[in-house]
Amino acid sequence: MMAVNETIPQSGKIFGIPLGELGLFPSLVVATAFGFMVFFATCFVAIFSLLFYNELGHHAVDMADAYLYVAAPVGAVALVIAVAVMLSLWLRRRISGR
Repeated sequence: MMAVNETIPQSGKIFGIPLGELGLFPSLVVATAFGFMVFFATCFVAIFSLLFYNELGHHAVDMADAYLYVAAPVGAVALVIAVAVMLSLWLRRRISGR
């Protein structure tokens, strides 16, 4: 059985970032960074998907569609969700008085 160290707080951390302990501005920065990461990852996958679709199927779909119809909406939704989550964590901490 493993012993639990009482001196280390068990707060929620993702990649070493204590998400429950951030202020308002750092919370918004983390949320914005997450939205941009999702946007660029989705854009990368969508561009390569269209590349293979165009080459293998002899189609002529414009590559701008990957950004316009896939990456931008997914990035915007991810940004809104990330801001809502980070603001709720910040508000919960402010209301609890920590």
